[in-house]
Amino acid sequence: MAGSVQSVESRAVKWGVAVDLKRCVGCQSCTVTCKAQNATPPGIFWTRVISKEEGTYPFAYTVFMHMRCNHCSEPACVPVCPTGASHQREQDNIVLVDQDRCVGCHACVVACPYQARSIPENSRGYYGDHTTPFEEASFKKWQAGTAQKCTLCVDRIDRGLQPACIETCPTRALMIGDLNDPKSEIATLIAKRPRFQPRAELGTDPNVFYLT
Repeated sequence: MAGSVQSVESRAVKWGVAVDLKRCVGCQSCTVTCKAQNATPPGIFWTRVISKEEGTYPFAYTVFMHMRCNHCSEPACVPVCPTGASHQREQDNIVLVDQDRCVGCHACVVACPYQARSIPENSRGYYGDHTTPFEEASFKKWQAGTAQKCTLCVDRIDRGLQPACIETCPTRALMIGDLNDPKSEIATLIAKRPRFQPRAELGTDPNVFYLT
């Protein structure tokens, strides 16, 4: 069903994201929606799209790469955390940060090979000390000096909804699904299409697949 993810209670879930490089047009809808949905501080983007030129003239073209936390099966950021703030949910592979336990040591930021984590130095809004009503309501969940990253919109996932970035993609270049279900749409697509995982040689087993 469009706009929702299937709830699975009888077995372990392994959420994965497929990025169709042939469909992405670099519109940055995912970037803007992610920032609005999660109200990240100024300068902090959990989702971003970068461009890369391929081919040679006159057959050159641009590839747009959707970049995010990969919610790895073997995340490098979790074992280096001295307080256990960086952790992986037991019921699935979503990697999260408990800001009440984070001490801002930057160990996870350094360990992440995907540059997917950041630690904002302060909780000020876009207008300095003059915060907007939106900032006052939204920034309360972020603590300055603690690590933050993409949560895969875990609050939406738990309600059976898709992450905001995936739901808003106008070309359906993004897809989420259960990799443990061989009959799921994402598992079927990954099996059929040429694909690669970002920096898979590092052994993190990232759960983001780029379809070429």
